[in-house]
Amino acid sequence: MATNTINDEEITSETNDKIENSSLTNDENNFNNEDNPFHLLEGRWTFWYTHRPTTFRNTAVNYDSCLKKLGTFGSIEEFWFYYDHMKFPSELPFYSDIHLFKENLKPMWEEEGNRLGGKWILRLKKGLSTRLWELLVLAIIGEQFNVGKEICGIVCSIRPQEDLISVWTKTANNQLVTQRIKETMKKVLSLPQDCPIEYKTHNDSLRDNCSYRNTDRVR
Repeated sequence: MATNTINDEEITSETNDKIENSSLTNDENNFNNEDNPFHLLEGRWTFWYTHRPTTFRNTAVNYDSCLKKLGTFGSIEEFWFYYDHMKFPSELPFYSDIHLFKENLKPMWEEEGNRLGGKWILRLKKGLSTRLWELLVLAIIGEQFNVGKEICGIVCSIRPQEDLISVWTKTANNQLVTQRIKETMKKVLSLPQDCPIEYKTHNDSLRDNCSYRNTDRVR
């Protein structure tokens, strides 16, 4: 497919160009306009993007170098400003990842706010990721999970045979909260109750040097 020849610089450059050229930068549409005040979210979030070739070795050093920060927002208006100018997951090349994480928290296993946690993983047939990703993004920024600070972020991963959506949790050994996150994830995505979702701790990911291998399937 032609979309899979796009590199990460083209993705981030196109996003930045669209934002810079957007009419939202005009004075009459400025976010700080007194007639159009911000609708603040409860927290601030950052979009990240990564694209890695198949030969990429997932070490902490070179993974960090692949992270591209797309923008941070703390209001509904700022969110749509970025989201409307981003590519849909279905338009991204293979081995791309879109991340939405709390401000100042990188989507890395070793990060202080992540390292004791893990993630719920939903494997998807090709063609479903765009719709489910948007539902999950809106649920996250709308605080629909209602678990305090236990949500670190979410990721949409584009792979050749399947796409994956994951929800990163702060405390892997807090089973009550992690189960609540799983059930809310199923609810906001309208998944069947018997739909398998997999959980993997970040410690296990570090040990395997892989996000999605050797996961535990939970219904």
